[in-house]
Amino acid sequence: MNEIKSNSNQKLALLCACLAGFAFSANYTNHAPLKELLMKSFETSEVPFTKAMFGLLTTAIFLTHAFMQIPAGNLADKFGPKKILIIALSIVLIGNVGISYSQSYNQLLFWKFFVGFGTGASFVSGARYIYQSTTSDKLFLYQGYYGASVLLGSGFVIFAVPQIANYFDGWPKAFLSTAMVAFVALICIAFIAPKPEAKEHPHSSLLKMLSNGQLYLLGIVQMASFGLVIVIGSWITEMLKENFEFSNKLVIPFIASLILLLGIFTRPLGGNLVVKLGVRKLLVISLILNAIACFLLASFSNSLPIDVIAILFLGVGCGLPYAGLFNRAAVMFPGRAGAAMGLVNMLGIVFILIAAPLVGKITDWSGTFSSAFISLGVFALIACLISLKINNEYNN
Repeated sequence: MNEIKSNSNQKLALLCACLAGFAFSANYTNHAPLKELLMKSFETSEVPFTKAMFGLLTTAIFLTHAFMQIPAGNLADKFGPKKILIIALSIVLIGNVGISYSQSYNQLLFWKFFVGFGTGASFVSGARYIYQSTTSDKLFLYQGYYGASVLLGSGFVIFAVPQIANYFDGWPKAFLSTAMVAFVALICIAFIAPKPEAKEHPHSSLLKMLSNGQLYLLGIVQMASFGLVIVIGSWITEMLKENFEFSNKLVIPFIASLILLLGIFTRPLGGNLVVKLGVRKLLVISLILNAIACFLLASFSNSLPIDVIAILFLGVGCGLPYAGLFNRAAVMFPGRAGAAMGLVNMLGIVFILIAAPLVGKITDWSGTFSSAFISLGVFALIACLISLKINNEYNN
């Protein structure tokens, strides 16, 4: 009976965590497909709405998202992940309502900045919640499912948000829709999600964790996987619109969303493969796929079939490393699992902060996305070489 109850609680905990993952991650990219509508609202003859300014919206949310990784992870370790997740989702809810009532670009930028506090705390407390609620035999798979929900949210809105904006004749309702999703997730976490059992672990100092070289190697891979897919996901809709025209307006958002939606399958798959292949081999395969995809996008931007192949490569290459990276971090410092996972994710987000506006700046300067994608591909190859220094055993 206790085993049945335990399995049932684990599945319910996973379901609630995945709902939260979907809700907060929708904010990573909910502005990405709305560039034209936002330009019409906020561009003036004195202040043009440039690609670099649009890239700063991604930077704004991920700046505070990155800032919250270690502090929120530490709070989740100390006070419990469920409490922190409730507070974090409340911030996401308030921020989305604020965005929907923005009257200027500066207000939009502020609320994106504000929402990042909530998404950052949500991610790391959700990962800690999975780690604390799941037995070791299911941990890799369940962490993969949680990671899949994060990509599902950020990928789905690339497709859904413009449809909502078109149906309701404006972008404010699109942001209110993501506010409602955050509200539903908040209610489920507060009243339905099981309280995770406390796990006793040996104490480890925060300073020791922060000085561990292996965590930084994991973080570099996070840059070239999650960081890379978010940066490209923020711009892929714009690139496709510039190069292709379809009578059906759903085609481009659907193709663009695949870059993230494929992670629904590849993140859990990576959780299974890391046990069989080892961390290092899985990461090398993934990062090579990412590099090839970037070079294809740079060289064949006017060929839709090749662009679709590149997007598929990115969906696989950016999804497979997730479970191995975060479970490795948690196992290395079980007493500070939230903070350790936060450090790895923070390093990945640093890449987003730099690369998202830089892609816009390079594109404004060169007139095409090719130079930017070549730079991203070179970075993925460098990360691939660095990943060879990561310990190959998945459980230490």
